[in-house]
Amino acid sequence: MSAITVPSLMQNYQRKSYVTQLHKVYNEFQQAALQYQTDRNAVNLKEAGFATQDAAANFVKTYFKVVQDCGHDVSPCFPVSVYKKLDGTTYPFSGPQDNINTFVLASGASVAVDSVSNDNSFIVLSMMVDVNGKQGPNVVGRDFFGMYLYQNGVIDDYSVLDGDPSGSNSQTEVVPAPLDKETREDNFQRACNSSRPTWGHGCFGKILNENWEMTY
Repeated sequence: MSAITVPSLMQNYQRKSYVTQLHKVYNEFQQAALQYQTDRNAVNLKEAGFATQDAAANFVKTYFKVVQDCGHDVSPCFPVSVYKKLDGTTYPFSGPQDNINTFVLASGASVAVDSVSNDNSFIVLSMMVDVNGKQGPNVVGRDFFGMYLYQNGVIDDYSVLDGDPSGSNSQTEVVPAPLDKETREDNFQRACNSSRPTWGHGCFGKILNENWEMTY
């Protein structure tokens, strides 16, 4: 009996550990965003100045304790340039990329921030986060997540409404946060729990839907 239950207990422990680390990063970004807006007496984050990549990078440098700044390079702030997805396929995350800045925070988390300056978007900042940095397993949906900061200060998943499950020739629309459970679940199935190589979102929203539990 114990030979069967011990692996299951270990998996549950690992899942809880990843979620605890994710929740910590989430709280840090949520508090920093609120302070950023308050310091600028702005009604929303776009008005507060989230409009350029430099602003995104300075946000992290100002409101977090940064132990390593890798500029536009993914390495060495992130442990690998190719992550695995839940089904074993790959998610490339290589650089340098001019539209991101990467850091290692004092918590040990690796973060990449990208300012979203599109006027038609409710999102002001995208964040790719490896919650335990140099440690494994380096899998999207386990220790690697995409999170998105919206104009209203809410951190949620990517709010793409897309009626084409294959993602080809599809029309997309970004909507305000917080997202509804159906949108998050749709993102989970089409992005996180799929083989689509360039989609690293969808996992965070599933955890929000499950009240900060990793049930997948």
